[in-house]
Amino acid sequence: MQSGYKLFWSDRALDDLQNILNYLSEKWTQKDIRNFVRRLDRRLELISGNPRLFPKTTKRKNIRRSVLTKHTVIYYDMKENSVTVVTIFDPRQHPKKLKL
Repeated sequence: MQSGYKLFWSDRALDDLQNILNYLSEKWTQKDIRNFVRRLDRRLELISGNPRLFPKTTKRKNIRRSVLTKHTVIYYDMKENSVTVVTIFDPRQHPKKLKL
C-alpha cells in the first residue's frame, strides 16, 4: 500500500518497542512474536494510509490513539505529510505514566 504519509518513530517509541519485544521473547513463542509484529506492521500501514482513522486523545490535540491489543496502544502524532509514533503504551500501567 502506497501512502502519502511518511512514518517516523520517536526515540521513546523505539525504546518502548524494544522493551515489548524483549518481554515477549521471554514469555511468548517465536510464532506469537511473529504474529504480534505482523499485526503491528499492518496497523502501522493502516495509520500511514489514513491517520485520521483513529480518535484524537483528550490530553493533546494532535495525538491520536490506536488500540493494537488489550495490552498495547499506539499513540501517534499527525503532521501535514508525516506520522510519528510517539509511544507504545501498556494501558494496564497507571495513566500518569503516559507522557504525551
